[in-house]
Amino acid sequence: MSREQFWFFHPFRVRYSEIDGQGVVFNAHYLTYFDTTITEYFRALGYDQYADAKKSGVDFHVVRSVIEYKAPVRFDWELDVGARVARIGNSSLTFELAIFLKGGSDALVTGEIVWVNTDQKTHRAVPISKEIRDLIATRERHLS
Repeated sequence: MSREQFWFFHPFRVRYSEIDGQGVVFNAHYLTYFDTTITEYFRALGYDQYADAKKSGVDFHVVRSVIEYKAPVRFDWELDVGARVARIGNSSLTFELAIFLKGGSDALVTGEIVWVNTDQKTHRAVPISKEIRDLIATRERHLS
């Protein structure tokens, strides 16, 4: 995955509390980096997922998460985490994510997160609205 594939990045600096005994980021923290970046991705699009879920009764559930560790990430490194929607299905969104050193071009870690749009009362999948699809397509030209 290359840096050029992403229009959106969120910065992080690795904190001491995020590293393990080997001096690298503990594996569970990568999902936090990814989740935070997805939240900021939607904020950059002007979409308040939390408010929309409260109003509509529909929200996304994570159904798949994959992390591939290509190189260690160490304490105090400044990072850029890229996010993009790679695919929109009837009721699902597939995000591709990558972690780069600040300004770097080689991905240290890559990931995929799949969300399913779900009615919060029945916990059944429901179609993603045209409004959300159109909003994402304003930045993800490959989905238009």
